[in-house]
Amino acid sequence: MDRRTLLAAGLAATALGSRAFAQTANPHAGHAPALKEAPPSPAPYSRLQGGTFVHHLEPAQEAQRVFDSPAPRGPAGQWSPRAALPLPRSEMAWATAWAGRMHIIGGYGEGRVDRAYHHVYDPAGDRWFDAAPLPRGANHVAVTADAGRIYAFGGFIEQNRNPDTNAYVYVVAEDRWSTIAPMPRPRGAAAAVALAGKVHLIGGAGAPTMERASVGWHEVYDPEADAWSTRKALPGARDHVGCVAYEGVIHVIGGRFNTFEYNTDLHHVYLPARDTWEARAPLPTARSGHGLVIYKDRLFAMGGEAGSIVNGVPQQAKVFGQMESYDPKTDTWQQHAPMLTPRHAVGATMLGGRIHVAGGGAVLGGSLQSAVHEAFALD
Repeated sequence: MDRRTLLAAGLAATALGSRAFAQTANPHAGHAPALKEAPPSPAPYSRLQGGTFVHHLEPAQEAQRVFDSPAPRGPAGQWSPRAALPLPRSEMAWATAWAGRMHIIGGYGEGRVDRAYHHVYDPAGDRWFDAAPLPRGANHVAVTADAGRIYAFGGFIEQNRNPDTNAYVYVVAEDRWSTIAPMPRPRGAAAAVALAGKVHLIGGAGAPTMERASVGWHEVYDPEADAWSTRKALPGARDHVGCVAYEGVIHVIGGRFNTFEYNTDLHHVYLPARDTWEARAPLPTARSGHGLVIYKDRLFAMGGEAGSIVNGVPQQAKVFGQMESYDPKTDTWQQHAPMLTPRHAVGATMLGGRIHVAGGGAVLGGSLQSAVHEAFALD
């Protein structure tokens, strides 16, 4: 029996298990029961160069922060600090949640860009845990959760470039990763989202390494068949987007054309029944590396970055604190209280009635990682 036959048989068995789990288990009991607690970082920041801790931002770094939004004002809401990440991290390429816990995977940290970190946050105890690491370290790994499993696709081996085709699935109840069918083409900084039992992988940046161009590829992974198929490409190839599935369609918002010097406010929705895309109201603040979370039937976008780096020196650098939300019923945006600590490349998820935003870059680019963790609520 060859590898594909073995893998297909194994995945069929685990798929049955996942369906039984989803139908019978307590929705808050699907996490591994014996993860090791990881204490909060002793410092809020660390430098990528040398991996040294930093306790305060310099004035020039503080000056990169931007808070003002052009969107009409909505309810302000309130941000509050939560337990810091076990260590400063960035460029994880977002986060995902399952069974009431947040999972943040891969990224930059401790002076390297190819980390396999897997930290899990439990809001009930305001605590972080160490989970089984990604089988190989990478940054800008696309992740999403569905039916008791977390999927991780691609990523960069070098700093924001040199993508691979690796794909993995993590069984939450077993704290275990397995290899699944590789992606058809290498890419990092893509968006992964689960919809109707399948996983859509959209956009990102591909090879060759020195070109590092954004792509509009749209490929779908079928867990039961352990196979990939192609769907209609995203209009306007881009990476570092915000992406969520809501009421049967997929929203792709913002992002960049190749670099953060060319951010966009584009907002498209994918309609699966017609395999097509349609435009929606643009993001008020063009940005990339932002979080996107569904909360109270709205899509909330927070954080991000913009600017350029010339000969190692930031130019017109911006790290966004803006919190803007979209109402799919009226196709309109509004603004809310900005983040306490502007960051990009954050881990953002919805947990226990609040939006949690952890880690991320505190300055333009990847030179400074953050352990900061803050939560937002409208009530």
